[in-house]
Amino acid sequence: MGSTKQKLGKYIERVERRNSDLRFGIDNVRGISNTKEIQSTKADISDRSLNRFQIVEPHEFVFNRRTTRMGEKIGLGYNNVGETFIVTEDYVVFRITDESVLLPDYLNIFFRRPEFDRYVRWDSWGSATEFFNWEEMCDVSITIPPLTVQQKYVNVYNAMLANQQAYEIGLEDLKLTCEAYIENLRREMPLTEIAPYIEPIDEKNDGGKVTLAQGVDVNKVFIPAKRVAEDFESGRIVREGQFAYNKVMKANGTKLPIALRKGEPCFVSGSYQVFQVRDNCELLSEYLMMWLTREETQRYMGFISWGSTRDILQFETLGEIRIPIPDIGIQQSIVNIYNVYITRREINEKMKAQIKDICPILIKGSLEEASA
Repeated sequence: MGSTKQKLGKYIERVERRNSDLRFGIDNVRGISNTKEIQSTKADISDRSLNRFQIVEPHEFVFNRRTTRMGEKIGLGYNNVGETFIVTEDYVVFRITDESVLLPDYLNIFFRRPEFDRYVRWDSWGSATEFFNWEEMCDVSITIPPLTVQQKYVNVYNAMLANQQAYEIGLEDLKLTCEAYIENLRREMPLTEIAPYIEPIDEKNDGGKVTLAQGVDVNKVFIPAKRVAEDFESGRIVREGQFAYNKVMKANGTKLPIALRKGEPCFVSGSYQVFQVRDNCELLSEYLMMWLTREETQRYMGFISWGSTRDILQFETLGEIRIPIPDIGIQQSIVNIYNVYITRREINEKMKAQIKDICPILIKGSLEEASA
């Protein structure tokens, strides 16, 4: 039997199930991302009543009518997390009416394709804010292969997902081990200001000799500069083993964009601060980076920053941060564990990217097999 092309609305129905009895609390609130993931909500809901929030059962879908990133992506999630949760009443919840015709997992793969996001952008409407409403979702065209073909390609996707999730669990265990190690040091050792161990660097990009323009984001990594000054010489050079940070605190004073340079030299905006460890025989740069990127340290940076319209962390203030500085051998042992974690985290992100990239391939393969 071949594939059939229909409007999605023929196979889905809207679900409006309120949390009127407050069976679910704040810990059960979830949000959705434009990468199609269910996640803990980032919104402040402390003053909101949860009785109008919507309940999302397993194998149901939820989406945000407001498209994100200038309408380029839709925030959508599929409840395959194995538990019931609640979402804000602003979201739309729906489910498949007959799973003997269309598998929820297959529809999830369909939604994760870049082609679907492009379609949403094309079909969204609005002036200041673009919307993709329930009516537009129902009007989506979908070609549905036979159930056996759907299941075959769902199995491929789920096998890859299970492998990535198992790897991620091990990754989190490694992260917890590293954090427990350094937290134990914080409790057992005296804390020392880092000011005597670091020094500012102000190497101008004279003659524009360094051409790689970089910035630093809140994920603590170097990224391509969003704006590059025509005068390259106004930038500051950052060499391997040196730190660079944007002095302006982000995310309501909870994140400082700071990164440790590895690889070829780059230059950053002249408004950035560049510094380095004076003596790596006393303090390892990577060990210091571990401490500066901890959530507790980041929040403290926000606390000690100051300014009228923006919170600014000056270099002198940064030096007031206090950390335990153990023997260099102990520092190296902790750094080794941390480096393994970073390497595996990068592998995990590559696995996630592969899963995302395979979605259009799986849909295309299922349709070709059904029509063969």
